[in-house]
Amino acid sequence: MNAPVQSNQKAELLQNTVEHVDMTSFDARPIIDSMRKMSFSSRDTARAADIFNMSLEDKDCSPWLILAGSTSAGGCMHVYRDMVKFGMTDAIVATGASIVDMDFFEALGFKHYQAAGPVDDNVLRDNYIDRIYDTYIDEEELQACDHTILEICNRLEPRGYSSREFIWEMGKWLSEGNAKKPGSLIQTAYEEGVPIFCPAFVDSSAGFGLVKHQKERIAEGKPYLMIDAVADFRELTDIKIAAGTTGLFMVGGGVPKNFAQDTVVCAEILGVEADMHKYAVQITVADVRDGACSSSTLKEAASWGKVSTTYEQMVFAEATTVVPLIGSDAYHRGAWKSRTKPRWAKLFAK
Repeated sequence: MNAPVQSNQKAELLQNTVEHVDMTSFDARPIIDSMRKMSFSSRDTARAADIFNMSLEDKDCSPWLILAGSTSAGGCMHVYRDMVKFGMTDAIVATGASIVDMDFFEALGFKHYQAAGPVDDNVLRDNYIDRIYDTYIDEEELQACDHTILEICNRLEPRGYSSREFIWEMGKWLSEGNAKKPGSLIQTAYEEGVPIFCPAFVDSSAGFGLVKHQKERIAEGKPYLMIDAVADFRELTDIKIAAGTTGLFMVGGGVPKNFAQDTVVCAEILGVEADMHKYAVQITVADVRDGACSSSTLKEAASWGKVSTTYEQMVFAEATTVVPLIGSDAYHRGAWKSRTKPRWAKLFAK
């Protein structure tokens, strides 16, 4: 690629950084309590908050965080980090973009930016600026993220890795003093023993680094690293079997949602009678008529033997508007304080 030709314009476009909301800095309990007495999406949000709190209060339950979409870039990154930090989630299943292009990207010291207004996307391209709705990313910085993944690949033993194992190595690398922004989701999960899975890992900035690693190794006649997607499924199913009772807090849908739900079926295939996910909340704007996984309801998942319908709630809302409220409500109600962190990463310790 050629260097950007309009550096002054680029600087003007990348003036306002996205500031991530701190769910501990405000108490959303009065808002959730009020919503419980309302109707429509407000009442759905309150019930979702109640179900999430129930999963934290249940001593036998292991809650999981399921992430799809761009809410991390949009300002919710620290909510997810703090859910790990305070023991509100024991495992994460996410898109590669959420983990690499957004969280790891910021751990390297880079930022996401607010768009000031409508700008021709061809102008953005001329300035090497990538757009996520009204959020900007500096493409040059994103390519630096790609090359950092390449560096991590090149220092590892050339063999198959589950995404969970590779992300653990990313967290280790950050914790060794390489993080420009401490306290990222990846680093916090590494330090707290919370495994992160990205079942479509290469559909992210990591994919470019992995491809470059393989191409260079092949050209040199050397063995190379690869991502083992089957190991992902096996390892997350191992967690489901070990956990017993589980709860899902899902932002968006798609592959992460179905991957997490399928662990119940996979356990059954392995001859283990695993309970359906007991608690389930999904926040999405996907329309049930579009036929996609993102919009399939939790009640539908019951027909597949994946999710119990006793404590499930769909919230049809844009996630950045309700995730901080539900997170803050749970933080201030404090059920997490009496939980024992299972640190599921220990299942895979060598």
